[in-house]
Amino acid sequence: MKIVLLGYMASGKSSIGKELSKHLKMNFIDLDDYIIEKEKETITEIFNQKGEIYFRNIENKYLKEILSKQDDFILSLGGGTPCYANNMELINEKATISIYLQGNVSTVVERLISEKAKRPIIASLNDDKIPEFVAKHLFERRFYYEQAKIIIKIDAKTKTEIVNELALLLD
Repeated sequence: MKIVLLGYMASGKSSIGKELSKHLKMNFIDLDDYIIEKEKETITEIFNQKGEIYFRNIENKYLKEILSKQDDFILSLGGGTPCYANNMELINEKATISIYLQGNVSTVVERLISEKAKRPIIASLNDDKIPEFVAKHLFERRFYYEQAKIIIKIDAKTKTEIVNELALLLD
Protein backbone atom coordinates (compact mmCIF):
# COMPACT_ATOMS: atom_id res chain seq x y z
CA MET A 1 0.00 0.00 0.00
CA LYS A 2 1.24 3.47 -0.94
CA ILE A 3 -0.43 6.23 1.07
CA VAL A 4 0.23 9.86 0.11
CA LEU A 5 -0.63 12.71 2.49
CA LEU A 6 -1.07 16.17 1.03
CA GLY A 7 -2.27 19.54 2.22
CA TYR A 8 -1.18 23.04 3.02
CA MET A 9 1.74 24.03 5.26
CA ALA A 10 1.06 23.16 8.91
CA SER A 11 -1.79 20.78 8.10
CA GLY A 12 0.14 18.01 9.88
CA LYS A 13 1.31 15.95 6.91
CA SER A 14 4.64 14.99 8.50
CA SER A 15 3.55 14.58 12.11
CA ILE A 16 0.40 12.65 11.18
CA GLY A 17 2.36 10.61 8.62
CA LYS A 18 4.90 9.57 11.29
CA GLU A 19 2.17 8.58 13.76
CA LEU A 20 0.16 6.75 11.11
CA SER A 21 3.27 4.85 10.00
CA LYS A 22 3.76 3.57 13.58
CA HIS A 23 0.08 2.67 13.83
CA LEU A 24 0.07 0.79 10.50
CA LYS A 25 3.66 -0.49 10.85
CA MET A 26 4.70 1.02 7.52
CA ASN A 27 7.72 3.04 6.41
CA PHE A 28 7.35 6.81 6.49
CA ILE A 29 8.94 9.10 3.89
CA ASP A 30 8.86 12.89 4.02
CA LEU A 31 9.40 14.21 0.48
CA ASP A 32 11.22 17.34 1.70
CA ASP A 33 13.59 15.24 3.86
CA TYR A 34 14.17 12.91 0.91
CA ILE A 35 15.07 15.90 -1.31
CA ILE A 36 17.40 17.30 1.38
CA GLU A 37 19.16 13.94 1.66
CA LYS A 38 19.56 13.56 -2.12
CA GLU A 39 20.58 17.16 -2.83
CA LYS A 40 22.72 17.65 0.33
CA GLU A 41 21.09 21.08 0.78
CA THR A 42 18.08 22.38 2.70
CA ILE A 43 14.90 23.29 0.83
CA THR A 44 15.58 26.96 1.67
CA GLU A 45 19.13 26.74 0.26
CA ILE A 46 17.85 25.09 -2.94
CA PHE A 47 15.16 27.80 -3.36
CA ASN A 48 17.64 30.63 -2.63
CA GLN A 49 20.55 29.34 -4.71
CA LYS A 50 18.89 27.52 -7.60
CA GLY A 51 15.37 28.93 -7.69
CA GLU A 52 11.86 27.54 -7.53
CA ILE A 53 11.85 26.10 -11.07
CA TYR A 54 14.90 23.97 -10.27
CA PHE A 55 13.27 22.90 -7.01
CA ARG A 56 9.95 21.95 -8.68
CA ASN A 57 11.85 19.89 -11.29
CA ILE A 58 13.80 17.87 -8.73
CA GLU A 59 10.70 17.59 -6.52
CA ASN A 60 8.90 15.91 -9.45
CA LYS A 61 11.92 13.68 -10.17
CA TYR A 62 12.15 12.45 -6.56
CA LEU A 63 8.38 12.04 -6.28
CA LYS A 64 8.48 9.71 -9.32
CA GLU A 65 11.44 7.87 -7.78
CA ILE A 66 9.59 7.28 -4.50
CA LEU A 67 6.29 6.31 -6.15
CA SER A 68 8.08 3.74 -8.34
CA LYS A 69 9.34 1.86 -5.25
CA GLN A 70 7.80 -1.57 -4.75
CA ASP A 71 7.56 -1.38 -0.96
CA ASP A 72 4.68 -0.04 1.12
CA PHE A 73 5.02 3.44 2.60
CA ILE A 74 3.32 6.58 3.82
CA LEU A 75 4.60 9.65 1.98
CA SER A 76 4.06 13.23 3.12
CA LEU A 77 4.39 15.87 0.42
CA GLY A 78 5.42 19.51 0.53
CA GLY A 79 2.45 21.88 0.49
CA GLY A 80 3.05 22.90 -3.13
CA THR A 81 3.93 19.47 -4.53
CA PRO A 82 0.43 18.57 -5.83
CA CYS A 83 0.22 21.85 -7.77
CA TYR A 84 3.13 21.38 -10.19
CA ALA A 85 4.29 19.14 -13.06
CA ASN A 86 1.10 17.01 -13.19
CA ASN A 87 2.13 15.64 -9.77
CA MET A 88 -1.48 15.08 -8.67
CA GLU A 89 -2.18 12.90 -11.73
CA LEU A 90 0.99 10.94 -11.02
CA ILE A 91 0.05 10.50 -7.35
CA ASN A 92 -3.48 9.28 -8.13
CA GLU A 93 -2.11 6.91 -10.77
CA LYS A 94 0.76 5.40 -8.72
CA ALA A 95 -0.38 5.64 -5.09
CA THR A 96 -2.94 3.31 -3.53
CA ILE A 97 -4.61 6.26 -1.82
CA SER A 98 -4.13 10.03 -1.65
CA ILE A 99 -5.39 11.90 1.40
CA TYR A 100 -5.91 15.65 1.68
CA LEU A 101 -5.54 16.90 5.25
CA GLN A 102 -7.88 19.88 4.92
CA GLY A 103 -7.71 22.73 7.38
CA ASN A 104 -9.61 25.98 7.23
CA VAL A 105 -7.77 29.31 7.07
CA SER A 106 -7.99 30.02 10.80
CA THR A 107 -6.65 26.56 11.79
CA VAL A 108 -3.72 26.86 9.39
CA VAL A 109 -2.95 30.48 10.38
CA GLU A 110 -2.97 29.63 14.09
CA ARG A 111 -0.51 26.76 13.52
CA LEU A 112 1.72 28.77 11.17
CA ILE A 113 2.07 31.76 13.48
CA SER A 114 3.26 29.47 16.28
CA GLU A 115 5.98 27.98 14.06
CA LYS A 116 6.68 30.95 11.81
CA ALA A 117 10.47 30.85 12.32
CA LYS A 118 10.60 27.37 10.77
CA ARG A 119 8.65 28.43 7.67
CA PRO A 120 10.87 30.48 5.32
CA ILE A 121 7.96 31.31 3.00
CA ILE A 122 6.15 33.25 5.74
CA ALA A 123 8.98 34.13 8.15
CA SER A 124 9.23 37.68 6.79
CA LEU A 125 5.48 38.36 6.94
CA ASN A 126 3.87 40.26 9.81
CA ASP A 127 1.36 38.08 11.67
CA ASP A 128 -1.54 40.23 10.43
CA LYS A 129 -0.58 39.48 6.79
CA ILE A 130 -0.57 35.69 7.21
CA PRO A 131 -4.38 35.10 7.03
CA GLU A 132 -4.62 36.79 3.61
CA PHE A 133 -1.50 34.92 2.38
CA VAL A 134 -2.95 31.57 3.51
CA ALA A 135 -6.44 32.27 2.14
CA LYS A 136 -5.02 33.19 -1.28
CA HIS A 137 -2.79 30.09 -1.38
CA LEU A 138 -5.56 27.74 -0.25
CA PHE A 139 -7.85 29.17 -2.92
CA GLU A 140 -5.16 28.72 -5.63
CA ARG A 141 -4.28 25.18 -4.52
CA ARG A 142 -7.77 23.89 -3.78
CA PHE A 143 -8.25 22.54 -7.31
CA TYR A 144 -5.21 20.27 -6.88
CA TYR A 145 -5.75 19.30 -3.26
CA GLU A 146 -9.36 18.30 -3.89
CA GLN A 147 -8.25 15.72 -6.47
CA ALA A 148 -7.15 13.54 -3.52
CA LYS A 149 -9.15 10.33 -3.16
CA ILE A 150 -9.98 11.09 0.49
CA ILE A 151 -10.43 14.45 2.22
CA ILE A 152 -10.06 14.55 6.00
CA LYS A 153 -11.00 17.70 7.91
CA ILE A 154 -8.38 18.51 10.55
CA ASP A 155 -10.04 21.50 12.23
CA ALA A 156 -10.50 21.16 16.01
CA LYS A 157 -9.03 17.63 16.01
CA THR A 158 -5.94 16.33 17.78
CA LYS A 159 -3.22 14.48 15.95
CA THR A 160 -4.37 11.25 17.65
CA GLU A 161 -7.98 11.78 16.52
CA ILE A 162 -6.85 12.31 12.92
CA VAL A 163 -4.55 9.26 12.98
CA ASN A 164 -7.36 7.10 14.43
CA GLU A 165 -9.80 8.38 11.79
CA LEU A 166 -7.30 7.55 9.04
CA ALA A 167 -6.48 4.14 10.50
CA LEU A 168 -10.21 3.23 10.49
CA LEU A 169 -10.54 4.34 6.88
CA LEU A 170 -7.47 2.40 5.79
CA ASP A 171 -8.15 -0.89 7.59
